[in-house]
Amino acid sequence: MTIVFVHGVPETAAVWDPLLGVLGRSDVEAVRLPGFGGAAPEGFGASKEQYVSWLVTELERIGSAGPIDVVGHDWGGGLVVRLVSTRPELVRSWVTDAGAIGDPGFEWHDFAKIWQTPGEGEEFFAQQLATPVEESATIFEAYGVPVDRARALAGWVDEEMARCILALYRSAVDVGREWGPDFQKIPAPGLILLPSEDPFLSSDGARSSAERTGAELHELPGIGHWWMLQDPEGAAGVLTNFWASVS
Repeated sequence: MTIVFVHGVPETAAVWDPLLGVLGRSDVEAVRLPGFGGAAPEGFGASKEQYVSWLVTELERIGSAGPIDVVGHDWGGGLVVRLVSTRPELVRSWVTDAGAIGDPGFEWHDFAKIWQTPGEGEEFFAQQLATPVEESATIFEAYGVPVDRARALAGWVDEEMARCILALYRSAVDVGREWGPDFQKIPAPGLILLPSEDPFLSSDGARSSAERTGAELHELPGIGHWWMLQDPEGAAGVLTNFWASVS
């Protein structure tokens, strides 16, 4: 069995390092989204469907060695939503904190709407790239990320990542309407995480998706969007208990 971790925006696979350190397992692989922490392949347009296709290919490769438990955060969690809606046979179980993306009534947060707007999105990232990391880090700290991890997170953004983020969000303006109808009655066991202090994803959408898919819903009280950085010990316990429950 292999546990595959899929990161989100604006991150690299290193966002999982504190959690993986607590888990202390060797059967894990944290995959890196194309364009995040390295160049995307030539011709890669960074649309949501291209990222889903990429993830399918990754899981087909990894799954040749045995069953997969997949865990997705933020956009990685959104890709998991689509993956298990269309290719559930690729996983033994799935976990996402972005279950709300699978709700047909899903609406994007304010940052996403900026990134989806031509001109405004480019200006947003131009300003961020010109801002010292220490200053940018305070934004992540405000969302509960520890200081050292907030500085690392702020430092990961580069021009390639910004390009991919803009393309990804602009391809997903109506993602709930497009993906939501397929996100129901998922045969593989699922867990939808609901951090109580996450301002980016709807709690109502997460609850609705859990009911529609048959997934377990687990609330993380007092925890924000970057739960794996804010409380890796607690997150490890939740995930370990879930995996133990999967037959």
